[in-house]
Amino acid sequence: MKGLLTECAIYGYSRGVIDEKTKQGAVVDPVEPEKVIGVAKEHGVEVKLVLTTHHHWDHAGGNEKIKELVPGIKVYGGSIDNVKGCTNKVDNGDKLTLGADINILSLHTPCHTKGHISYYLTGKEEDEPAVFTGDTLFVAGCGKFFEGTAEQMYESLCVTLASLPKPTQVYCGHEYTVKNLQFAQTVEPENGKITEKLSWAQQQRESGLPTIPSTIAEELEINPFMPADLPEVQEKVGCKSAVEALRKIRQLKDNWRG
Repeated sequence: MKGLLTECAIYGYSRGVIDEKTKQGAVVDPVEPEKVIGVAKEHGVEVKLVLTTHHHWDHAGGNEKIKELVPGIKVYGGSIDNVKGCTNKVDNGDKLTLGADINILSLHTPCHTKGHISYYLTGKEEDEPAVFTGDTLFVAGCGKFFEGTAEQMYESLCVTLASLPKPTQVYCGHEYTVKNLQFAQTVEPENGKITEKLSWAQQQRESGLPTIPSTIAEELEINPFMPADLPEVQEKVGCKSAVEALRKIRQLKDNWRG
């Protein structure tokens, strides 16, 4: 992503975002805050914001520590998600800014947790947008329905996130890509895009490289949960509606041992 340098700091599940003009930064789910702040200092970046996607420890567990390391830092989290260390609660549609050029839109994407927030970032006109999806949308997958329903996940995945501009880069919270694609093949064995992506992902992991980010356009092609509206997908899993199909595919994934 030009101008945003979203991969400046990657430790564990954390992602860093920098406004190049001001050298102000934000971190997403910084569970290893000492390392994140260390990398930020190496790049001459002042970390101003924490963007927490949801309350689970592997996403919010570093919030209290980063507040100690960076006095006055703002820690954002969903208003109904009970995020540890949260100083500023956000709801769907709330807007934040970072530095001179980065705009951040809060998107309520519930199901994995009831107050899960995804963060949609835009910069200058020539920049590619990005979305940080936590455990709602993974590369070729979605999070478990811990606190919500298939109806909610349908709205989160197939309406809210699927409606973002197709070039939007997708930064998710975990590196589950290979397993997700192997499962996706069981749902859509004839989908050549899935086969190609799986081969690439396996090569990336064998080389010790990440498979993140993907894009919204790519997810619409390879993610078995996102095309639930398509009659052919519903037919494959023996369902007659998008929500039923999404629920069934999640059940299949929960029971799948690849």
